[in-house]
Amino acid sequence: MFSHIMIGTNDLDRAKGFYDKVLGTLGVPPARVDGHRIFYMTPTGVFSVSLPINGEPATFANGGTIGFACKDAAQADAWHAAGLEAGGTTCEDPPGVREGATGKMYLAYLRDPDGNKLCALHRM
Repeated sequence: MFSHIMIGTNDLDRAKGFYDKVLGTLGVPPARVDGHRIFYMTPTGVFSVSLPINGEPATFANGGTIGFACKDAAQADAWHAAGLEAGGTTCEDPPGVREGATGKMYLAYLRDPDGNKLCALHRM
């Protein structure tokens, strides 16, 4: 359904350090830098972080969450730990199993250094 997701940052070097570390736990290679943007290329899509083109400060989406698929709970925990170590902050409940209408899932939530809400998800 999606070809790519792009979010904003106010510090491209900080964002690259954060996402290289976090996405590296998912097997994603370090970002390719293209001027004011960075790109993480995968067989299933592209994740990108950009300085705003209009010169205004980047802001995060209130109510928005970007989810990253994990192969198991251990990978989600590694993602979460890498995010905290790279300057992210934990949010929501601690990483763990949640049950909902779509079944059991293992979830771990973070905010990146710019405040974007992220989730590592393993469907059990």
